[in-house]
Amino acid sequence: MLDVGPPHRLYWEQSGNPKGLPVVFLHGGPGAGTAPAYRRFFDPEQFRIIMFDQRGAGRSTPEANLTDNTTAHLVADIEVLRAHLGIERWVVFGGSWGSTLALAYGEAHPERCIGFILRGIFLFSQEEVNWFIGDASGSTGSSGMGWFFPEAHRAFTAHIPPDERGDMLNAYYTRLINPDPAVHRPAAAAWCAYENACSRLIPAAKTGRADSGDQYYPGALSMARIEAHYMVNRGFLAPDQLIHGVSAIAKHPAVIVQGRYDMVCPIATADRLARAWPGAQYRVVADAGHSSMEPGIRAALVKATEDFKLYR
Repeated sequence: MLDVGPPHRLYWEQSGNPKGLPVVFLHGGPGAGTAPAYRRFFDPEQFRIIMFDQRGAGRSTPEANLTDNTTAHLVADIEVLRAHLGIERWVVFGGSWGSTLALAYGEAHPERCIGFILRGIFLFSQEEVNWFIGDASGSTGSSGMGWFFPEAHRAFTAHIPPDERGDMLNAYYTRLINPDPAVHRPAAAAWCAYENACSRLIPAAKTGRADSGDQYYPGALSMARIEAHYMVNRGFLAPDQLIHGVSAIAKHPAVIVQGRYDMVCPIATADRLARAWPGAQYRVVADAGHSSMEPGIRAALVKATEDFKLYR
């Protein structure tokens, strides 16, 4: 556990080769946390694998806490962890929100980065947030992801009373920050069920984790509350900040992996980043959605880490 200032203590771990190529894994959400399976993107004989749970997420404490929880704080935490481990430079690996954070960190500290492996690009534009949330004002009763997952969007919308559906994000946020578990737990379950339902090209078999809005699981509150917190605050980023800052890392090696049918982080955003970063390798997976656990995405990410071995 790493103390980064009250009230936050961050869970971190190392695995693989202590003398290998250092790589830091930045999880998604924000608020999703890490899992043991994520180590498997990296050859443990060649990489020194560092993973940590961001503020309020996973095994970090306190759970789902929003105090001093901003992009700038997370960027600073990455530097604190790097210095704590005595690492001069490392590869930065991030997917979804992790790609956002990787870019923010890299643009702030380019001298600390060997290169980047990014997946499911999210730049935190208002258009991307609107796409995720959708609304219930159209003739179909949904927009954004709801055009493709109308049944999931109906369930997401049904949790909010009709008179509040004109601002779904703030309606959810109000419930998610409510201290009463009877209010925030069902809101978190509904939020996570919606996102999970839209994350794969081919739906996964039911796990009993978050397949419907009436199910709550450990980590759901962190995921939903922190995501909504960042969305309400527009990622704590200036408009187009990450695109404008690409010049700071333009000469770093980079691989961008994107599912063609990613509905959570649509491919138009990855395409925009690739056009702003001509030196990056842009690899579109033709038969995949958003999840890093889909076969095509997994294979592309492992291929990217194998390619980065030459920088050891």
